[in-house]
Amino acid sequence: MKDNSNKRFWQRMARLYAPFMKSAAPLYEAIGERCRPYLTREMSVLELACGSGQLSFRLAESARQWEATDFSEKMLTEALKRSRPQNLRFSIQDATNLPYPAASFDAVLIANALHIMPEPDKALAEIRRVLKPSGLLLAPTFIWGTDALLYISTWLMARAGFYVFHKWREEEFTAYVEARGFTVLEQKMLGGSIRPLCCLVARKA
Repeated sequence: MKDNSNKRFWQRMARLYAPFMKSAAPLYEAIGERCRPYLTREMSVLELACGSGQLSFRLAESARQWEATDFSEKMLTEALKRSRPQNLRFSIQDATNLPYPAASFDAVLIANALHIMPEPDKALAEIRRVLKPSGLLLAPTFIWGTDALLYISTWLMARAGFYVFHKWREEEFTAYVEARGFTVLEQKMLGGSIRPLCCLVARKA
């Protein structure tokens, strides 16, 4: 049966994910460099789909409070194996049904997740709800390119139980976010032709 949330895949991959992602460290460093100027030590930040903390540990000390969340218990188990700053907290949450009151956070980070969610509209609606007026959305997201290897890798991942539900181009992704109540401030292309990434920053409109 097809897993429409990819959760079973992440549960299976949790122990291997952090070692596997070491090869992507330069990309995550670049994402961090693009996001860090938008963060201040006065901010309360919510991170969704944090995985085992590739960006959580890089960016948490740039904010006053960092709430890192994921729907995979096993991914968070891996994150909790590392020592962390006092302002960084991990918890299990569903990005499409958050428990926080409205206008709770100055910024929300959701990295490399919207395209693999079957219903990203729900996640963006929740993000908009929990953001303070004029709060920031940081949404670095893999998008769709033209390299043949991208098609092959996507097919192979589907065979392993990992599905890409939305194959946006850069301009399509920007338009999608703006149509859901945000004003895009910046989008910067990172990565290469095989795994192009749009590092998008937007403000709650």
